[in-house]
Amino acid sequence: MKRVLASSLCLGSLALFAAPALAGWGDVLEQVQQSPVISGGSKTAASASSSSSLGAGLSDTDITKGLKEALGKGVSTSIASLGKTDGYFTNQAVKILLPEQLRKLEAPLRLAGQGQLIDDLVLAMNRAAEQAVPQAANILGDAVKNMSVSDAKGILTGPQDAATQYFRKSSGAKIGELMQPIISKATDSVGVAKAYKRLTANPLAASAAQSYGLDLDTYVNAKAQDGLFALIAQEEKDIRTNPAERTTSLLKKVFGSK
Repeated sequence: MKRVLASSLCLGSLALFAAPALAGWGDVLEQVQQSPVISGGSKTAASASSSSSLGAGLSDTDITKGLKEALGKGVSTSIASLGKTDGYFTNQAVKILLPEQLRKLEAPLRLAGQGQLIDDLVLAMNRAAEQAVPQAANILGDAVKNMSVSDAKGILTGPQDAATQYFRKSSGAKIGELMQPIISKATDSVGVAKAYKRLTANPLAASAAQSYGLDLDTYVNAKAQDGLFALIAQEEKDIRTNPAERTTSLLKKVFGSK
């Protein structure tokens, strides 16, 4: 019953928070096109002279539009993938494991008969992250709105995770602040606190947790963000390197020359 409730809450949150951010990107593109920073679609000397680079031969406006589409695809796909039941838990690349302080003790704790308590805690932490991550949609939408033409061109010519780095720098702290109360509430509703309390009733686990001053809410928040940005980075890499992922004509033009 708890899993069904968590799933319903998560899907509801995704619909509530992801849709407004995605719906606003069309307006963002229009604003970028009207930006006075670069005159209506003219090419700078840098872009004109780099015929072999990404976006060569395209206007600054088209380059920026292509980046917006890429970011939109990466963000929406990542949030949809993570913001549902088992979004984190069954994805080994982003699954939230025991904190390092307790992970070192996992083997002896399991030998001491604490295996089920460990499994309960890991599941509950991932459920909390799955409920919280949809809250990042609006923040990432704002990051897109605030992206300048120079930001877009820097991302285009940067490393394969340049856009992800931009998101982390511009939005990481805001996402953490927004998700923290959601995670705190979720940790109670899905049993993180209860599972942790039962696990740390074991003197071995209790000693480790106290020694490091472990704060599970903060830990889950940080790991939830790591997972989100890891998936966005993978989506960004796929669009840059895999022609099949360029699902619009503009993406093909912007990313097709590399």
